[in-house]
Amino acid sequence: MSEPSLYAGAALRRLRRREGLTQASMAERLSISPSYLNLIERNQRPVTARVVVQLVDQFDYDPRSLQENSAIGGIDGLVRRLGDERFADLGIDRAEVTEFLAAAPQAAAAFARLFDEQGTASPHGRPFEEEVWRAIERWRNHFADLDEAAETLADEMRLTRADIGAALTDHLRERHDLALRFLPRAVLPEANRRLDLHARQVQLSEMLSPAARNLEIAKQVAELEHRDMIADIADGASFEHPGARGAFQAYLRSYFARALIMPYGRFLRACEATGYEPHVLARRFATDAGEVARRLTTLQRVGQRGLPFFVGRIDGSVQLVERLLGASDASLLDRRPGCPRLGFHWQPEWRANAVMLESGALGPAHWLIAHIAAPPFADEPRTDVLILGIEARLAESFALARGVSLRPEDAIPIGPGCRTCRRMECPARSLRGPTQGPVD
Repeated sequence: MSEPSLYAGAALRRLRRREGLTQASMAERLSISPSYLNLIERNQRPVTARVVVQLVDQFDYDPRSLQENSAIGGIDGLVRRLGDERFADLGIDRAEVTEFLAAAPQAAAAFARLFDEQGTASPHGRPFEEEVWRAIERWRNHFADLDEAAETLADEMRLTRADIGAALTDHLRERHDLALRFLPRAVLPEANRRLDLHARQVQLSEMLSPAARNLEIAKQVAELEHRDMIADIADGASFEHPGARGAFQAYLRSYFARALIMPYGRFLRACEATGYEPHVLARRFATDAGEVARRLTTLQRVGQRGLPFFVGRIDGSVQLVERLLGASDASLLDRRPGCPRLGFHWQPEWRANAVMLESGALGPAHWLIAHIAAPPFADEPRTDVLILGIEARLAESFALARGVSLRPEDAIPIGPGCRTCRRMECPARSLRGPTQGPVD
């Protein structure tokens, strides 16, 4: 997949005005034609690497300023905010959001700040998870340094699918002089893992599944060997909720653990060879379908990109408890996926359907959505459902799409939930909301 182009016309225009230059004089200093600079400022041409080099050389310009919209999550971050149900009657589409961000990035940032802070006298008024999810989405759930470190260690350990658990155990013993010990649930009632340096033990709950054991050991490796790298990444995010930074660091340890168990290059090759089939990949890497699904959202290495999946998890009360959008442009998980036509049920095997979001939805409308009962981490009596999605136009090579029609006319029409859905004649409707109106 090709790299995204950088359109930063507004940033260059502000720099030119700050320097008091005409387009002709600035173009001369950048060694480009005035007409080309005009196209760049109007976002009709991307900023090339040569222009970036000239900006640094001629104006001592920080090239990170060209990506000023990253603080709000770029187009996707703004799309998710404008997808709020309060704006449902305005019919804002992705093209309008793109124009808004390109033409007035500072105004877009101001809107995002107001949206994020609206109605909250303190950070405790905002859902705790939202801060963590937004921090992950700023990186599009791809942390290249962690991937590279994990892949290097996996090569050093010569991990194979047959001995992942044994290799991780040996690594802890040989490098850190730590042994594993499994303890009863009564001894570890509130935790699945504990490091006891006095006893030189990593203590694990005996109730953990084999896949969960491997993940916990790998997270302990992350904590012991890459604490500084994880802290540096977390320092680049801003949090208001007192516990959000710690939760983000915990997520980064889990990210490293998955990257160690499923090293990037080998995992991507296996994905392409198997059609991204979650059950096969889980067997091959001694993990479970849930961890495979989460890993699928991270495949964005330059020159080695995978398909852009998203993952969600909903609990028994249909509350969204996990959201990993990766490189997808999904708006389906902006709020809890409440449309009854989605048909999410707790079941042991993957079930896939093509769906079509209601007219006027932000982002792509046609998706392939698969779901399965979320694999238990230990012995919790939970009935969570794991959701794995990808744009229908990209799903032809996806194993779970076999037997599912990807033609738009065959997709199941869905909405954001009955209270705000504008489909008037839906047979599954249970509530009627004030914004209801006809759709195409």
